[in-house]
Amino acid sequence: MKLNRLVTAALVAATLAGGAGTALAGGDSTPRAETDATEAGRRIATPGDEAQGLQERATVQTPARAAASFTGPRVVRPYEPVEIGQGAKMGLLPEGKQNYVVAYTDFEEAVQQAKSYVGDDIRPNSLSGGTAVDGDDVLFTGAFRTDEVPQRITLRIGTGAEVEAGMLTLPGTPGWGTYYYDAAGSGAPQGTVVVTAYGADGSVLADLAYDPSPTRR
Repeated sequence: MKLNRLVTAALVAATLAGGAGTALAGGDSTPRAETDATEAGRRIATPGDEAQGLQERATVQTPARAAASFTGPRVVRPYEPVEIGQGAKMGLLPEGKQNYVVAYTDFEEAVQQAKSYVGDDIRPNSLSGGTAVDGDDVLFTGAFRTDEVPQRITLRIGTGAEVEAGMLTLPGTPGWGTYYYDAAGSGAPQGTVVVTAYGADGSVLADLAYDPSPTRR
């Protein structure tokens, strides 16, 4: 039986200059951890990895011609509830940066709670990532903050194939957005999760490698 709990996806660690925003995930108030690709103090997965090590582990490359068919993230209104699978809704907030909610219940309440967060959650040209598990159902979510808007974001889970994530961003040029991947029925993730954001020419804009500690919903 699914447990619909509000899960708060706080990046639990060092505060960035300018304030620490947060990504909230929805239902009641249990912390859910996410990881920052470029700040070792803010990662809870694979502590001891440095940014160079993460880059070396994210070796997936895509030819420029393959990226041409992708159009980048879907633009959504502030606070708009977007269905991302498994009954979850994702919403992006204009308050703060990289501030979003993932709610299984009480989406509006989750948004109201998240409005108090300001500042940046992750370093420039980096990604965050987290997982939520209910039985064999897994939902991957995270944020990107890049100088160039990614045309696509992919995940490679363990030794599995590279898969495409959905992407959302706010109108204008916010400089950030979110991604999600519904892995319903896949079982708890095994091994390292590699997330890669690609530019229009197929170049890697940012990458993240982490060993997930999934939160049970």
